[in-house]
Amino acid sequence: MIDLKEIKNKILKKENLYFLAVTLFIFVIDRYSKIEIINNFSNSRVYFNDFLNFDLIWNTGIGFGIFSTESVLIYNLITIFIGLVLLVLCWILLTSDRIDKLIFSLIIGGAIGNFYDRLTLKAVPDFIDIHYKDFHWFTFNIADIFITLGIISFVSRSLFAKN
Repeated sequence: MIDLKEIKNKILKKENLYFLAVTLFIFVIDRYSKIEIINNFSNSRVYFNDFLNFDLIWNTGIGFGIFSTESVLIYNLITIFIGLVLLVLCWILLTSDRIDKLIFSLIIGGAIGNFYDRLTLKAVPDFIDIHYKDFHWFTFNIADIFITLGIISFVSRSLFAKN
């Protein structure tokens, strides 16, 4: 049987508030960057140097544009799935140890930023274009950076950390 008092105590631990603040901070940085790009660079590509451009594209898929679609049904199913994954990740964050809380804060902060865009803008604005000559990496955003850092940290910790 589920002990609601124990669940409440785990969730309301003071340290969880710190990690939720990290998550919120990442979300705010991501929102700010996207608002600036949409308002100031939506009609042009900005060249910074031989390796970096800002070029706004709208991603209707998931990471790296995978599963991009024009189908509203598929888009909505993917969005629902992402929302469910976010709920599971939030639960894991609230019940894990400190290092894992930080890792999941990075992932969740970025994922909430992209999820918010899916709900409000019906696509995720990606704008960071890293390239070398004619080779361009996938265009991404600030949220994707934090998600990637969190996943790399999680995999590294899983592979190399002692239990």
